[in-house]
Amino acid sequence: MLVAFSVTPLGVGEAVAEYVADAVRVVRESGLDNRTDAMFTTIEGDWDEVMDVVKRAVEAVAARAPRVSLTLKADVRPAVTGALESKVESLERYLED
Repeated sequence: MLVAFSVTPLGVGEAVAEYVADAVRVVRESGLDNRTDAMFTTIEGDWDEVMDVVKRAVEAVAARAPRVSLTLKADVRPAVTGALESKVESLERYLED
């Protein structure tokens, strides 16, 4: 499955990158395939391992913020791997025309 998620600390002011970095660190240390952009971090793996990483990422931010907002979108396709790259490659082929 692919999960795109965003963890936002609330009640810490406008500058949140320091807090978000705690969440991204959890993702990167997980060993799962991942990609972070300006709005979301996307990770790929099976249901249990992906949801465990999301939970730990939220907990990392919650350890320093009084409140946390989580936005999550999932593409659940059992037995499909490599989607983090292949979905983008498929799109790029259409853009080459």
